[in-house]
Amino acid sequence: MTWTEAQSYCREHHTDLASVRNLTENQQIDELLPGGYHYWIGLYRDSWKWSDGSNSSFKYWKVNKPNYKGPKACVAAAFDNSGKWEDSDCGVEKPFICYGPVVPVSMQVIKVRVEKPNGVDLNDQAFLDDMLVEGLDDNVKLVWRKQPDGQVFQKKKKKKKRDEL
Repeated sequence: MTWTEAQSYCREHHTDLASVRNLTENQQIDELLPGGYHYWIGLYRDSWKWSDGSNSSFKYWKVNKPNYKGPKACVAAAFDNSGKWEDSDCGVEKPFICYGPVVPVSMQVIKVRVEKPNGVDLNDQAFLDDMLVEGLDDNVKLVWRKQPDGQVFQKKKKKKKRDEL
């Protein structure tokens, strides 16, 4: 898509074209995408602003870029060159990078106690897989926490009653 089409698509289906605020973010994008292509990012020439309005002084231009020749008012990240940026004609079709809302990640540990398993091996992988509830939400992932011995469930030891005097 052209830069403008890509921006519209990202805003409709995600949040916006990607803003790159530091070298770490640029490297993360570089690792996600196949090399050899130039991808639209959210930077454009109006004093080089980010499409989503965010502020960042980080710049990662290719050597001798931007060169301002012709109608080069949009920026593509060149992932055949470590993701370095170059100014480009906004009307040229290129792949593009969108970003979506940041989803907070949290972890909660829930202790499960099973009584009277009726001869079922609670640590059998097929049984464990069947017990995980799926479809709660696309953003929820349930996993079993294994103990140091590699088992999920431990047989509870009976407490000895103290002798009375």
